[in-house]
Amino acid sequence: MASYIRRRKFLATLLGGAAVAWPLGARAQQPTRIAKIGHLKSGWPSSSPNLVAAFRQGLRGLGYIEGQNLFIERRYAEGREERLPQLARELVEYGVE
Repeated sequence: MASYIRRRKFLATLLGGAAVAWPLGARAQQPTRIAKIGHLKSGWPSSSPNLVAAFRQGLRGLGYIEGQNLFIERRYAEGREERLPQLARELVEYGVE
């Protein structure tokens, strides 16, 4: 009889511990959310590499690293400013934040 009670206590402790640990394990397995931001520019991709580098550095300082938890969707009007509204719509449709 004593072994039956010990076995019941053991199983109750085991199941109770599993019930507590299960939500933690499920949370740990969730994928990291990837932020999607849009970059819209009236010029060309190569026109201001220093500004792009500074932008990336600022994002890294906030904990965002492109390719890990950040995706930047870029659109360039390449000197044709009349294209900006369409490019902005594309970014909105893409779902950037």
